[in-house]
Amino acid sequence: MNFNSFLADIVVILHGAYVAFVLFGLVAVFIGFLMRWDWVRNIWFRLIHLAMILIVACEALLGIECPLTALENYLRNLAGETVRSGSFMGQAVHDLLFYEAPPWLFTCGYCAFAALVLSTFLIVPPKRLSS
Repeated sequence: MNFNSFLADIVVILHGAYVAFVLFGLVAVFIGFLMRWDWVRNIWFRLIHLAMILIVACEALLGIECPLTALENYLRNLAGETVRSGSFMGQAVHDLLFYEAPPWLFTCGYCAFAALVLSTFLIVPPKRLSS
């Protein structure tokens, strides 16, 4: 494995962490509401979580390739490999993130998820910053 391949694996793992934060952040808000966890009302956590899914939804609506995907592909190209010829870890995380479906389906899914995250601001309102 060369250095560019290693960097591509790091990028795809960071991409997976980004997706996990967006998905499990929403789950945490709902579970935290039921369990009365105070931290799920933290305004910074909630704003960062919302911003992350809004970025994804806007990219999809504008037809912009995800910068993390573009960077991974660039690094794999520099390494002279494809995702399938990369490391086991890189392939595994990549397979969790990417699957075949029409682009409009992803756009609808991202926008619906963003709307759901936004709705949590009404359902489980975050606490305002103290003055």
